[in-house]
Amino acid sequence: MGFTHIPDDRLQRIFALGYDYSVQPKERIHLCNLCGATEHTQLAHIDRYGYEATAVACSVCGLTFLNPVMSGEAYADFYTKIYRPLVSAYHGRLIDVDTIQDEQMAYAEVLAEFLRPWLDSRKSNTLLDVGGSTGVVARELVKTFSINAVVLDPAADELKSAVGAGLEVIPGFIEQYDPMGREYDLVTLCQTIDHLSDALGSLRKIHNLLKQEGLFFVDIVDFRAAYLRQGSIEGAIKIDHPYYFTEDTAEVMLSRAGFKVLQKNYFSDNLHVGYICSKKGIDSTALPDTTFVREYFREIRYIQNARR
Repeated sequence: MGFTHIPDDRLQRIFALGYDYSVQPKERIHLCNLCGATEHTQLAHIDRYGYEATAVACSVCGLTFLNPVMSGEAYADFYTKIYRPLVSAYHGRLIDVDTIQDEQMAYAEVLAEFLRPWLDSRKSNTLLDVGGSTGVVARELVKTFSINAVVLDPAADELKSAVGAGLEVIPGFIEQYDPMGREYDLVTLCQTIDHLSDALGSLRKIHNLLKQEGLFFVDIVDFRAAYLRQGSIEGAIKIDHPYYFTEDTAEVMLSRAGFKVLQKNYFSDNLHVGYICSKKGIDSTALPDTTFVREYFREIRYIQNARR
């Protein structure tokens, strides 16, 4: 580790975990997950925890991602053993299956109100909450809209909480999920898309899981908001996020996955951006405006040098 902008006490807490990111199995990405381009610009060499993680941006569309990135097996082990302790060490407070639920409930109540105008006017019987954690969001949507919910998540201890609340659960990642013909009226991907190993493939899979008149909700951590808030590119990079979306790249990816954005919401944390979407035809040629891409790289260079 060597990120000098990390406070010493935070660095010591992270170091005490003994997690060696450098030895984790990794895979190099050759094609941009959004547009398929092979030209990538390196943006950062280290992440907010101090790990030597390389982040690049596609020179064609601006999608930002870790490269190389940990393998699926390494991430499964990471989420089982180290994710919550690492986030706890970063923030200097305990963040676990019990303490996260109050925060998740506040989020769930906001989400339910955002979805209400869309769901009150239609009959929706089934929900798949991808990356649904302890089931707090699913429980709130069940209570508000009388919907039958399924929670998909790789964290066994968090799924226990969802089971305890009477929810159907499926352990695992969306990338490996076999729906066996099931379709859903509503699919939610809450605070999860940044964690996926194949973002576009997962969105297209969700498109296939959704009934023709169904709705899809997804939110992103707006990478531009994150690095502007941090005043640092490295401060917005973290090994638990393979992908870093802006509004432009997120909306193009939704279009390429076959979704039409019906409504966008800036959450009150001024960091997350949420989208309610319906199904439409796939636009496999959609790209961000070239002006955005050019200005994106200019802004990144400014942030990299503003406090030097």
